[in-house]
Amino acid sequence: MPLKRPAVSTVGGEGVGGMTLLFSDTPEPHYLGTSLGSTRAMAKLVECVPNFSEGRNKEVIDAIADAISATDGCSLLDVDPGSSTNRTVYTFVGSPQAVVEGALNAARTAFGLIDMAKHSGEHPRMGAMDVCPFIPVQNVTMGECVDCANSFGERLSDMLQVPVYLYGEAAREENRRSLPSIRAGEYEALPEKMKKSEWAPDYGPAVFVPSWGATVTGARKFLIAYNVNLLSTKEQAHRIALDIREQGRGKDKPGLLKKVQGMGWFLEEANLAQVSTNILDFELTPLHVVYEEICRDAKDLNLPVVGSQIVGLIPLKAMLDCADFYIKRDHLFVVEEEHKVRLVVSKLGLDSLGPFVPKERIIEYMVENTQEDKRLVSLPLQQFVRSVGARTAAPGGGSVSAAIAAMGAALGSMVGQMTYGKKQFESLDSVMRRLIPPFHQAMNELLAMVDEDSSAFNAYMDALKLPKSTTDEIKRREVAMQEGLKEAVGVPLSLAERINQLWPCLKELEVYGNVACRSDLQVAAKALEAAVFGAYYNVTINLKDITDESFKITTRQRASDLLREAKESARAVLDAADGRD
Repeated sequence: MPLKRPAVSTVGGEGVGGMTLLFSDTPEPHYLGTSLGSTRAMAKLVECVPNFSEGRNKEVIDAIADAISATDGCSLLDVDPGSSTNRTVYTFVGSPQAVVEGALNAARTAFGLIDMAKHSGEHPRMGAMDVCPFIPVQNVTMGECVDCANSFGERLSDMLQVPVYLYGEAAREENRRSLPSIRAGEYEALPEKMKKSEWAPDYGPAVFVPSWGATVTGARKFLIAYNVNLLSTKEQAHRIALDIREQGRGKDKPGLLKKVQGMGWFLEEANLAQVSTNILDFELTPLHVVYEEICRDAKDLNLPVVGSQIVGLIPLKAMLDCADFYIKRDHLFVVEEEHKVRLVVSKLGLDSLGPFVPKERIIEYMVENTQEDKRLVSLPLQQFVRSVGARTAAPGGGSVSAAIAAMGAALGSMVGQMTYGKKQFESLDSVMRRLIPPFHQAMNELLAMVDEDSSAFNAYMDALKLPKSTTDEIKRREVAMQEGLKEAVGVPLSLAERINQLWPCLKELEVYGNVACRSDLQVAAKALEAAVFGAYYNVTINLKDITDESFKITTRQRASDLLREAKESARAVLDAADGRD
């Protein structure tokens, strides 16, 4: 894939130590509960974000990128060089084994091309490959990423005979959890620092390698590198950074925002200053909170804010959370994901220093563009129908039920959209603003269940293939089969429960919706009812082989209740629709 080469880019990072703010690297996808995890085939996916101390020499930057791209199983998502910082951040994903190999190949290439003895730049650093974190993305635990860091650190030190330190979740000592504490004093302090026993590296010799320095590797949660642009001096930007970062001005003067690091610097190439931050937990301190707080401080100093910048990639959830804040604050009505992303780009001025292309900057979109997409919902309609009609057990009735439900929800959204914003229904705008979002949200969630049903069935089929030669093997196989059956039952049950949440909205939509769309609303009702029927039959057919009688009784009763509710609700909607003129 072509590599992004932003005209103006600044590399952000992480860590605060003493009076010096030490940065590291760029964002990673939220690894639990995101759309990425719920809608893709559940392959193991780890993100690796190595930072190299070279941001000006294109040949060196490209050589390192090529080394990553050439590694089997690695997809290079982003290359973000910064001239002032003299640093480049690479973002790539792959299996745990693949990303370790990719990082090693990148380090091997950089070893002969970067000389730290000649390096200078705005960004704090201690090595040619300054930091190399591993981040869980999909179907991977933090523990597995810690294993990646240890494997990488051990092999890197053996390969290049350089010192390697562990940080974050991989740290073996508490004082090494924070990158700033490890990087305090930077490259220049290493010769004396490594003579002290408390700073012996975790891997490799305690010997200063002038051309390389030292590398820090570890495992961590998601980090967003986010910079806000100011028409000010470096000192003014840093003053704001001291106010907002968690460390503040020291122990006696903490800053305002938890899990935020920050410093001020000046971008010569852009002729402006930046408050450069790392958001270490975007759910605790969201993107918009950082931006709005910096804007408030800048206003107090009579300094203009002229947009902001995401360095590297950002998770979709962070963008949508930010959009939801502005939608609520400004009483906006924005439903579609694409429009929410556009809103955030506009509100934060994310395109102020260069184009912000969502497909190139939002990690879920990047992964979908670079990984082979095997999701059923990504198939063209014709191919999906033919795959259902093939001589295979999956996709079957469960996936079809989810697809039908998604279309029913989509029709509900359509009826609302065909009512909202029209002059003759102007008095109903507030009602439609309330009714449309539940259908739109359900549509996306139900689509995800198309693949969840097939995945659950495949888990049961995998259990059937387990060995059964010994008594222990037979027991393990039986346990796996029972768990697989319960999972296969749980998906359609969840489908029916999700569908039934829509009936109150559909009944109200029938009362207020555009009467010209009456037939669409009737089709929506029958589609949702049919999907609950499908879910009910998929629950009951799998219950017969489950040995847990208590589970069977409870689940069968729940499925029956959901089916009865769907029948009654669909009939109520259809009868009411028949009575409208």
